[in-house]
Amino acid sequence: MTTPPREINVVEPVSPALEHVKRMLFQPFDLGKWFVIGFCAWLAFLGEGGGGGFNFHVPGGGNNHGSAEFRHDFEQARNYVLTNLEWIIPLAAFLVVICLGLWLLVLWLNSRGKFMFLHCVALDKAEVSKPWSQFAHEGNSLFLFRLGLGLIGWVLTLPLVVLIIVMIFRMVQRGEPDGGGILGAVGLGLVLVGLAIVFAIIHKLTTDFVVPIMFLRRTRCLKAWRELWALLSANAGQFILYFLFSIVLAMAIGLMVMVVMFATCCCCCLMLLPYVGTVLLLPVLMFKRCYSLCFLAQFGPEYDVFPPDAPPMPVVPPVM
Repeated sequence: MTTPPREINVVEPVSPALEHVKRMLFQPFDLGKWFVIGFCAWLAFLGEGGGGGFNFHVPGGGNNHGSAEFRHDFEQARNYVLTNLEWIIPLAAFLVVICLGLWLLVLWLNSRGKFMFLHCVALDKAEVSKPWSQFAHEGNSLFLFRLGLGLIGWVLTLPLVVLIIVMIFRMVQRGEPDGGGILGAVGLGLVLVGLAIVFAIIHKLTTDFVVPIMFLRRTRCLKAWRELWALLSANAGQFILYFLFSIVLAMAIGLMVMVVMFATCCCCCLMLLPYVGTVLLLPVLMFKRCYSLCFLAQFGPEYDVFPPDAPPMPVVPPVM
């Protein structure tokens, strides 16, 4: 891997990213362009707007009466399930298949949408069908990579979640807290948090840098990841600063969005609507995309997704 041509800075990309957003969306302002690019952005962030996690709570308040009541309710629920297995099992299987199908559909659309949104941002074009077909191979490769990563995540986290639930359930059954059980549950919870951070970092690296490399090289996800890994190994400090500064930017952007939402109640309600909220937040989403692209471009022209500025048209003298 060649040495970067100049010093890598995490603050410097902010200015060109803002200029690119201003030029694309406000010079001139074109509502139709907003809606087209907003649709690509909506696909690119589809399914990523939530942020739920595992929330464990010990019912009953820790007293004997609460524990006895919980055991009674649990026995009733178990008896009901055992006597109605003939329709509960098919219903549960049907719901699992539906949820799995929806997850796969959203993940596939999201993977294809990331290239559509990047195409619009990098080339300053409001197009849907062209990037959808042009980057189908890369989008499907990204989908398969994220699918495998998601399955690995479930394999690693699901046993930990089950163990935590079992530990808490046993403490509730006994009606009193157990030091070993509490320490075990907390320890497993910390492992879950650690895994969540690791997968969040992989997701951000994939979205911010692997997708642009795939866009430039027209290559598969794993090959782009190998190229990024070489870049990471040679510039670990710069990427760590990038993550830290991204957190600061996210906090500042979140604060500004909250201020705007509270100041304009109507706008706040519209932001909650699917697709419409994405269109309203398009400058924010585009800035986030542009910032990572401008940071990556500092490593050399081979990592710059923005085409060079077109030369000015020659001035033709009027014919007399």
